[in-house]
Amino acid sequence: MNQFKNKVVLITGASRGIGKSIAINFAKEGAIIAVNYNSSRNEVLKVIKEIKIDGGDGIIVRCDVSKEGEVKDMVRKTVKKFGRIDILVNNAGIVLDTPLLKRKTEQWKRTIDVNLLGTFLCCKHASVQMISQKSGKIINISSTSAINNFCPDIIDYDASKAGVIALTKDFAKEFAPYIQVNTIAPGWVATDINKNLSRSFIKKEVEKIYLKRFAKPDEIAKVVLFLASDNASYITGSTVVVDGGHD
Repeated sequence: MNQFKNKVVLITGASRGIGKSIAINFAKEGAIIAVNYNSSRNEVLKVIKEIKIDGGDGIIVRCDVSKEGEVKDMVRKTVKKFGRIDILVNNAGIVLDTPLLKRKTEQWKRTIDVNLLGTFLCCKHASVQMISQKSGKIINISSTSAINNFCPDIIDYDASKAGVIALTKDFAKEFAPYIQVNTIAPGWVATDINKNLSRSFIKKEVEKIYLKRFAKPDEIAKVVLFLASDNASYITGSTVVVDGGHD
């Protein structure tokens, strides 16, 4: 269909998992992809290779989204190369499992810096270009952990992802009517970040899900593409929960 033909899409944390799937799906629809990574260079090279083998176009851009100077440079490089940014997907994120009372301040700060500050910085700087274009779509990736807190071992992750939902509402109001800003809150997804979960834990969690399985990364990516499409032309400031139904 090529519904995003020649649209420039900047995706953070796109070297693997949900971010990789988002990048591949956009490329299949004709988009030009700026694939962001921080440390997984070997993985991101595989992503851009897959995009180009399928006839797509794009670049890789290294950036720690928690550092404003690097974010500004990432946006500058993308605009210099392609002339615009049509869609921003804030997917970069980390989670650290640590018992609540053993959580170190440094761990808390790092999680908030990447997940929440990073989203803020990318929205802030990409929006300058979008406002000049008088058009743009921003999709932030939150989590159902922001809505249904159930695990004190990831208290900082929960807080950061709740903050992303709040940011989305504020940015949607600030950037209207030219830029639409929405959030997706995925539940459990079968990605590398969850590969070390025990079988017993996975079984217990699957029993709570109406569809009786974790999501596939592509199932999250397709919702991102919907929110970035013309079919979502009257949606902004919203949070779409994608969790397969959950008790």
